[in-house]
Amino acid sequence: MSSPGVPLQLLLFTCVAFTVSGVQKLTVSPDRGTVLHISSGEVKGCTVCTGAGRSRQCAPSLAIPGGAPVSVEFECSRPQDVFSVEVVRNIECTTKSCNGHITQLSSDSLPLLAFHRKFTWNLKASSPKALKVDFGQPGMRQTHPSERCPDGHGYTLRAFQTTGNATVGKYCRAGPVGSAQVQNRGSFSLDVPAGQKLQNGRFDVSVGEEIKTLAKITLTLPAGTSSSLLLSPNYPDSFPDDDVMEWYFQVPEKQKTAVQFSNLTQPRCQKKETAMEYHGTGGGAMVRSLKEPQPSDLQGTFSMTLRNCEMDRRSAGSPGLSLSIQVSSSRARFTGSCKVDMRQMDGLSLHIEKVSRASDCQMKVNAVPKEKITIAAKSELTFKDCSPEDVHITAMRVIECRQLKDCLKTSYRLSVPALPSCLFAPLSSVTWTLRPPRHGTVELTSPAEPLRQALPGQPCNDSVLIRVAEDDGTAIGRFCPRGAVQKIQIHTNMSVTVSGVEGKTLRTPFTHVLNVIFKEEISERYIFTVSPKRDTPVLLATPGWPVGMKPYATVSWIVSVPPKMDARLMFANLSQPKCSNRHTNIRVQRLGRPEEEYSRREDEEAASELTVSGTFYLNMSNCMAERGDFSVITEVTLQKSKNVLITVLSVVAALLVLFVIVLVVVCVVIRKKKKKLSHQVSIYNPNGTVFLPGHNGFPRTREDNESHVYASIEDTLVYTDLLRKGTEMGVYGEFDAHRSFPGHADSQKPLVCGDADMDDMPVGAYQQFQAPPLPVRPLSHGQRLEDNALYRTDGEEERSRHLGPRLEPEGGN
Repeated sequence: MSSPGVPLQLLLFTCVAFTVSGVQKLTVSPDRGTVLHISSGEVKGCTVCTGAGRSRQCAPSLAIPGGAPVSVEFECSRPQDVFSVEVVRNIECTTKSCNGHITQLSSDSLPLLAFHRKFTWNLKASSPKALKVDFGQPGMRQTHPSERCPDGHGYTLRAFQTTGNATVGKYCRAGPVGSAQVQNRGSFSLDVPAGQKLQNGRFDVSVGEEIKTLAKITLTLPAGTSSSLLLSPNYPDSFPDDDVMEWYFQVPEKQKTAVQFSNLTQPRCQKKETAMEYHGTGGGAMVRSLKEPQPSDLQGTFSMTLRNCEMDRRSAGSPGLSLSIQVSSSRARFTGSCKVDMRQMDGLSLHIEKVSRASDCQMKVNAVPKEKITIAAKSELTFKDCSPEDVHITAMRVIECRQLKDCLKTSYRLSVPALPSCLFAPLSSVTWTLRPPRHGTVELTSPAEPLRQALPGQPCNDSVLIRVAEDDGTAIGRFCPRGAVQKIQIHTNMSVTVSGVEGKTLRTPFTHVLNVIFKEEISERYIFTVSPKRDTPVLLATPGWPVGMKPYATVSWIVSVPPKMDARLMFANLSQPKCSNRHTNIRVQRLGRPEEEYSRREDEEAASELTVSGTFYLNMSNCMAERGDFSVITEVTLQKSKNVLITVLSVVAALLVLFVIVLVVVCVVIRKKKKKLSHQVSIYNPNGTVFLPGHNGFPRTREDNESHVYASIEDTLVYTDLLRKGTEMGVYGEFDAHRSFPGHADSQKPLVCGDADMDDMPVGAYQQFQAPPLPVRPLSHGQRLEDNALYRTDGEEERSRHLGPRLEPEGGN
């Protein structure tokens, strides 16, 4: 049992805060037995100070022991943007009791409310006993490391071992996790974002069992249907080497539990093997390899133990051990009634279908027996001898826009509803059918973070999978969160289906999955807006992959490339058909540039790799195939631009130096031989005077300044006879020796040798590039485009429908 001890009040600050001349001052008084750490990212010119006069000390970080008030000054106008606050307290347990509790006390007047705060309790127990943290009611639930808790309070449990520290898990309030035990030493911490008020709460710390594992987590599953997510320690990084982790499940009577693994990565083992052990209340044990199907009908209370092997981490391709565990529990058989009111479920209708006719399950709606039930309003359901496996529950809604002007300003939220608690089976999927007007487009965006395509090698790590398809069932793609796809635009009737990953039940409620708006029509069939991150490859697959695109269908990806970055494109899994009409085409063109970076059709050899600087669009179009399909996966990776400018300038400078040397040599040779010339040669003088040297020579008045030294000789004048003869023989074509580059006319003066004044030589005027002609794609109904600047066109061009010379791809709808 834990002794009453002294409650730990996380922050008992007697504080006064004010700002003078950009310096924010406050007085803090941490609770006795705690240490307040104030630290920054060491931003230049931003420090925290204590003391006054000669005893004044300033530093990027500060540790304040509890027990006495301390005056603190931040030499920043907004220190909350730079500094974070951590309050640390140690709790030690003997073999019988511990010297404190974990207590959260709110204080609305704290000036440190504006700072990101972290509260850490370092826990230590006397061997061989473990230390135990009891979460009480309403318990905890484990979360993905990147997930933010709804109340802003995120908890982390760590275990400290001689081999290193391990994160047992991250948790949010309200869930089945009732307590956690760790061996010897560990920590329990709470993160609260800036501006978030600290909630009142308390967790008991006591002496635990003698455990032989890294940690032991106890879960109490509720009566009825439930689903819990568990993650291996350090997820998504590797579970500790040659270690063991235990979960203990308290399950109500007459319920069965199923276990499923996902996102499994396994190490290369040197000794032992990875495995999961199951122990029931009867004392029997069952061992399963992690690659095997896990139990689906565990009865009553049981424990589950994950064992890692002694890993070979030196070998390439051995990522370690990590996995996600879905634990689902339900009543073995359900008999009873359930009242359902769909009028509060955002226009959704509920569909319940009996899976097997051979099942003993009997369903009634308003006392009428049914094999299939559809509920759009209020109904009373009755079930007899039914299990979750006997029925399939889905929800559906149709969202239609008849007139574009009436729905341009309307945004629809696609959210997964919470089913009534009396329903014994989980929700399998939710489907929204989206019907834009004749001249409209459906636009999908994620409210939280961009999407990514679920492709081989990149499975969804989340509990939700989004399937997008055309109205006739043609697949467009499968997507999940945490990607680079900012926006999806589709010019046809379509459907969005949200379900669990890899056949798992859908976690509910999963609020606000997507936003939907209707926009003006686009000339492509599909447009994806993509914003990759540096050094993170993004895979872009043609719609419906691995099945080929529809005949004449077009798709574009608008890919944003930040300044000083390049995009490296690799065309993988390229499948080309034999076309009977038109051609397939893959084109890459930078925005703001008239020239194409890349263009290939099916009868041309495609490049395997391409580098593009600046934002661009990748366009693909299909033909009418005689045989085969058109499908591509494009890998896009951002990388820092190579500084080719210095290299180019170096080469140009070297060439200029070489040219000047050659020119000087030529001038010297000409100077020595000029007196030997017996025939007249036209000589160019940069001052504008032309001399015809002969027996009379140059004017005597210029002998002293050596103006008779030839400044330069134009090759076209020196070799006029040779060029004329070459033209007559057909060796050279007609040409203009003074064909100038567009710009200032004087910029084309020839180079001179000698002491010519270069300061007065004008530089050719820079002529700016014009914007590129974008692909001309006729709109299906001639509507003006506004939303997509990429596809604004001034006219339409008639194109041939027969094979022949290269044809521009057309939009297909």
